Amino acid sequence: MPSRLPTALVMLLPLVLSACGGKILPDTAYNDSRYRGPGAGNGSIFGPNGLSFTTGGTAAANRGGAIGVNAYLWRGALDTLSFMPLASADPFGGVIITDWYQPPASPNERFKATAYILGQQLRTDGLRVVLYRQVRQNGQWVDAQVDPAVQTALENRVLDRARQLRTLSKGAG
Repeated sequence: MPSRLPTALVMLLPLVLSACGGKILPDTAYNDSRYRGPGAGNGSIFGPNGLSFTTGGTAAANRGGAIGVNAYLWRGALDTLSFMPLASADPFGGVIITDWYQPPASPNERFKATAYILGQQLRTDGLRVVLYRQVRQNGQWVDAQVDPAVQTALENRVLDRARQLRTLSKGAG
């Protein structure tokens, strides 16, 4: 018998979106201070008034709560990389760095990612994800080649999530 969970989620989605009041609300996971930049309010990386778009630079940092890069790409990158431990996140510079992640099924291999949000527009050239890989050889971690197709697939997942977030925010308003 197929699971009814996806059907239930689809039915509840309009209710959840209508409760948003036109904003994408941050997940409780993003209330951690590691995700907030200077001046971010209400525990949100998007500031006290929801999504904020700025031109970046020090003016963005002084406006409090506004991030200097495309908010959909930023949130899409955080969501996509959420399975890896977060090392640092700079919403003004648009850089997300993860710590090493070791897949449970592959104990002799680990990955680390750095996502760069490069601009204000939700475009493919506004994002770059660099993936690092190490393998264990003779008890030591050694750098290894990353398949470029894997990096491209990860970038595409971030872009897909960013587009999904944009669509959800427009539908909720």
